[in-house]
Amino acid sequence: MTQQQAGETPGFGPDLVEVFGPSQQDGGPELVQLLTPEGERVHHPEFDLDFSADQLRGFYRDMVLTRRIDTEATALQRHGELGIWAQLLGQEAAQIGAGRALRPQDYVFPTYREHGVAYCRGVNPLDLLGLFRGVDQGSWDPAENNFGLYTIVIGAQTLHATGYAMGMQRDGVVGTGDPDRDAAVIAHFGDGASSQGDVNESFIFAASYNAPVVFFCQNNQWAISEPIERQTRIPLYQRALGFGFPGVRVDGNDVLATYAVTQAALQRARDGQGPTFVEAYTYRMGAHTTTDDPTRYRLSDDLERWKLKDPIARVEVYLRRNGLADDDFFEAVQQEANDLGHTLREGCKALPDPQPLSIFDHVFTEMTEELEQQREGFDAYLASFEGAHR
Repeated sequence: MTQQQAGETPGFGPDLVEVFGPSQQDGGPELVQLLTPEGERVHHPEFDLDFSADQLRGFYRDMVLTRRIDTEATALQRHGELGIWAQLLGQEAAQIGAGRALRPQDYVFPTYREHGVAYCRGVNPLDLLGLFRGVDQGSWDPAENNFGLYTIVIGAQTLHATGYAMGMQRDGVVGTGDPDRDAAVIAHFGDGASSQGDVNESFIFAASYNAPVVFFCQNNQWAISEPIERQTRIPLYQRALGFGFPGVRVDGNDVLATYAVTQAALQRARDGQGPTFVEAYTYRMGAHTTTDDPTRYRLSDDLERWKLKDPIARVEVYLRRNGLADDDFFEAVQQEANDLGHTLREGCKALPDPQPLSIFDHVFTEMTEELEQQREGFDAYLASFEGAHR
C-alpha cells in the first residue's frame, strides 16, 4: 500500500528534520572550513590556501574595525542620531573574507548590510552613516571603488549584478588571461532574498549567458523573523544545480574559508567559466535592524551556541597560539578601533543636512521640463517660509 493509499501525506523531497536537524546544525558535512571555532587550522582538499602572518593579522584587524563600525552605528541609532541601522554582528568573517578576495577591477552589488565589504572597498564609513541618518541617498561614488549603492529593495541587486556581468563580457574583460584585466561581479544577498523572484530570475539569466557573477548568500538563518526552514527544503547552495551552475557552502564564521572559496569562485568567473553560488553559513547575532526585537521569535539557546563560533575570537586564538601576534598588536588594534569609534561619533553628528532642492539633482542625467517645473514650484513653496534655506 502506498502513502497516498494509506491516507498519508505523500513525501516531496527530504524531511525537514533530515535537512535542518542535528546534521545541519553546524552546516553539515559539506561545509568548507579552514579554521575551527576553537581556533584550530584544518585543511580542505579543494579550497586549501597558505596564509601569511600578515594576512592573518590583517583579517583580524579588518573584522575588529568592522565590528566597531557596527556597534558604534547601533549606539548612534539608540541615541537618535540615525533613523535606523542594519546590524552585521556575527557576520564579519563572511564579509571580510569575501571583500578581501576581490581585485580592484571587480564590481560589488551590495544589499544594505555589507558594511564590512564597503570597508574593504575603501568606502568611508561616514558615508554609510549618512544614508541611515537620512541626509543623503548614498553619497559615495560607485565608480570610484567599484562598490554599488546600498539596495533596499530585497534581491533587486542580483539582477543589476547579472546585467553588469553580461556587460563585462561584451566589453571583453572576461577570460582574456590577463589578471590585471579580467574582472568579475559579486552580488550579496541574504537567505530571505533567495525566495524573491528577482534572485531566481538573475540565476536564470546568469546561467543562460554564462555571466561572470558570484552570488554570495549570507545565510544568517533568519529572514527577519522567518527561519531558514520556512524558506527552503534543501540547503540553499544546492539550489544552484537546478539552474545549471555550481554551489558551495562555506563556514561564514571562518574568514579563511570564506576568503578561499570566494577567491576561487571569482577566479572561475574571471576565467569565463560562469556563475557560482556561495552560501556563507553564518548567524545574525543582532537584530534584523534596530527596529526589530529578535527575542520575540528566536531562542536564546541558539544565540549562546553561535557565540561560541565568534569569527573574531577564533582568529585571535589562532594568532596567539601560534605566536603570530603579541599583546602589543592586539592593544594597537583595539586603540585603532577606539579612535575609529570616536571619529564616527563626532563625524555623524557633524554631517550636514541636505538642501531641500537637492532631491531634484540626480533623478535624471538631464533635467526634464516636467521636473524643472516641479523644482520651481517647490522652490517657490520654500520661499514662502521666512528664513527658508533653499
